[in-house]
Amino acid sequence: MHLVWENLVKNLLKLWSTDFKGLDPGQEDYKFSKTVWEAIGVATAASGSTIPSAYGVRVPDISGDGEYMSAEMLSFWTLYLGPVLLRNRFSDESYYNHFIELVRLLNLCLQFEITDIELEDIRTGFIRWVDEYERIYYQFDPQRIALCPLTIHALLHIAPSIKASGPVWCYWAFPMERYCGKLGPTIRSRRFPFAALARQVLEEARLAQISIFYNVHELLSLTPPLQGAVQGSFTDPAYPSCRLLPPRNPKSPELSQLTSLVGAMVTRFSSNTHRVTPGLVRECLSGADIQDWGKVQRTDSDAGDTMRAAAVGKLREDHRDASFVRYEMYIDKYANRRNIEPEFSLETFYGQLQHIYVVRFTNPCPALQISSPRTLIMAQIKSCKLTDSQVSGLDIHFYHGMGSTHVIDITSLQCVVGRVPCGSGDWAIIDRSGSLARAGYLEVEDG
Repeated sequence: MHLVWENLVKNLLKLWSTDFKGLDPGQEDYKFSKTVWEAIGVATAASGSTIPSAYGVRVPDISGDGEYMSAEMLSFWTLYLGPVLLRNRFSDESYYNHFIELVRLLNLCLQFEITDIELEDIRTGFIRWVDEYERIYYQFDPQRIALCPLTIHALLHIAPSIKASGPVWCYWAFPMERYCGKLGPTIRSRRFPFAALARQVLEEARLAQISIFYNVHELLSLTPPLQGAVQGSFTDPAYPSCRLLPPRNPKSPELSQLTSLVGAMVTRFSSNTHRVTPGLVRECLSGADIQDWGKVQRTDSDAGDTMRAAAVGKLREDHRDASFVRYEMYIDKYANRRNIEPEFSLETFYGQLQHIYVVRFTNPCPALQISSPRTLIMAQIKSCKLTDSQVSGLDIHFYHGMGSTHVIDITSLQCVVGRVPCGSGDWAIIDRSGSLARAGYLEVEDG
């Protein structure tokens, strides 16, 4: 943590924005002008509104508050925001490519598992990166030796350390730093600080032993469980991986507003031997109980994402957009060729979640081959029009404008995603569940 986020990344930011250690760019031109750096800072701060809170704290204006950024903020900026916000900003593309190669190597280091081939890639990759760093910043000039601190050389030891001890998340400094941060507020006396620290450690150890010995961890917990019951929520046995949360539209939607839902149900209930028409679906829906919910939470993990329907409920002025999602659908490869037998493949999409419909059939509906009470939970999503833009070596997607509307089963929703504006109506999608997924520190209560 200290090697990369608190030293290497901070030094790079200073190199790009100031005369770091009193040295100008020399023969190179990697330094940003003041206006460009301020624009990057403003874009960094603004991105907090379009990145869900599940991704971490807001990152402040890096041009004005960069000195006060925590390691967590610097980590998120480097791995997710930097590759987007620095595109086309440097005078020479080689400076940007050098930064992107660093991000690629860091993502490899933060994987939960690392193969021997990937480990060799990390070893040789950091050797190349350090060589390029010396060419760009040090420029082989003894007068610029201050730009080669020990942390640059230490990058060459990351691969051997991983080979000896495992991926870096096994022994990074985040847990210790968080623990020290928790101990600080327990000091009530400047004269006897160590007595207060010793008492806190002793009391935590006692509580830990009591909770283990008597199996009363939940009873002693001071925070509500992540997956506990939520007042006003809705669950259904047919959908064990999700929970619907308030708000909920007090009125049932009109059938005239459910054209996309009708089309999806036609596809769902039609088969080679049983053809369903939109008229039959509307007739069945007229007798069903239809609800429009505002949030859905994945419950198949302790840290399941909560996704919000953009068209339901009101938002606070300081809200962080959690309506854009990643989802999957089966697509017919030959949809435009009617004479060819359909062949379906599972594809990934991104879009904005608009509605979450709960459709309850309390009575039999022979037209849909429903003979007993049944509940469907469907998600209506406005898809993103992905573009061909990409960042070499990184799984970052870009889109321009919104496309068609899809209505899918709620189980096809994968996770919430963030977005970063790129100008001219273009957006970058920040997806922590793809190949850019990384290890993160989640604090667990000791009591």
